Amino acid sequence: MRRIGVVTGSRADYGIYLPLLQDIGSDPSLELILFVTGMHLSPELGSTWKLIEADGFRITERVETIVSSDTPQGIAKSMGLGTIGFAQVFNRERPDVLFVLGDRFEMHAAAVAALPFKIPLAHIHGGESTEGAFDESLRHSITKLSHLHFASTKMYAHRLCHMGEEPWRITMSGALSLDNLRRITLMTREELERLININLHKPPFLVTFHPVTLQYEEAQWHVRQMLKALEDFRSPIIFTLPNADTSGRLIRKELEAFVSNHPSAVLVNNLGTRAYFSLMMIAAVMIGNSSSGIIEAMSCSLPVVNIGDRQAGRLKPSNVIDVGYSQEEIVSGIRQAVAPDAREKLKGQVNPYGDGHAASVILKKMKEVPLDARLLQKRFHSEEHVLSQVEA
Repeated sequence: MRRIGVVTGSRADYGIYLPLLQDIGSDPSLELILFVTGMHLSPELGSTWKLIEADGFRITERVETIVSSDTPQGIAKSMGLGTIGFAQVFNRERPDVLFVLGDRFEMHAAAVAALPFKIPLAHIHGGESTEGAFDESLRHSITKLSHLHFASTKMYAHRLCHMGEEPWRITMSGALSLDNLRRITLMTREELERLININLHKPPFLVTFHPVTLQYEEAQWHVRQMLKALEDFRSPIIFTLPNADTSGRLIRKELEAFVSNHPSAVLVNNLGTRAYFSLMMIAAVMIGNSSSGIIEAMSCSLPVVNIGDRQAGRLKPSNVIDVGYSQEEIVSGIRQAVAPDAREKLKGQVNPYGDGHAASVILKKMKEVPLDARLLQKRFHSEEHVLSQVEA
């Protein structure tokens, strides 16, 4: 039996992981070792570890990482605290393989701590780019620490090869989060209204705005420009919480002030995966700078107004409308997105991030790959024909 460790630090990555967690949990040849950390454990951010237990998963270890500060010093201290916490945990619980996802500092802390224990790392969503956030550097650092890679597109698999990763380590799986659209029973409009306590008489605006960590000094101006733009429209607005990043609390305070003065707007602590996808299916537009607008929204035929630089560098489907930070640019983008035929034009278009069968591809590789010295010993690969060797 292979013991498969998974690190989850937020409601966002948990929702992405969910199909894989379900498949690991139902496979008699695998044991799920679940490490819960980061925003999940913060009461201020909703204690989302409760959602994990409500879904029937047993939390193996809790690793506290977040200090009560979102300054650069506070974030750096959280990174160090995470490395110490995971070192203590891996001394007790040592999985055969450890999954990390994306580019968050909690993931990086787990990856660094796993290195001396010789725990093989499997990285999901490597090779991607988010040029507006320091997470860009963390993602590529995790790539060089990792032993297996599950890329969401062929372009990102190619990039991993150019970073020197050996082709046999790379699998083009597609985006794992899209598996949810095949598996989840969507909520009705009435169920969503009861859950969120808002009238959805019109298709709502779904707004997810996170700090742009390489421009954190401008966070207040960024969010205020967005909120001024939303004043021009009369649709219900559903805000989700920003990440626990530099200046994240500042953004939250601005959102809370807006919601207190607008009865048709609500700030939701924990939507959960099912409600979030259900809202994407009925929303008029998604607004903000979340990766979900780039990766998942296309499969919901949902127009997205992508604000600023946070997602710069990512492969963007045709549903994404890139705008700057100013009120005028955001208003223009929203008007384009809510045009009468905007959603209709997106129906039937292919999402470049996959077809919703990533979990089975990932699990097949995990069960077949030998857990031996070859897996642990990294070699830099620089041949020109590397792309043709990537596993599909």
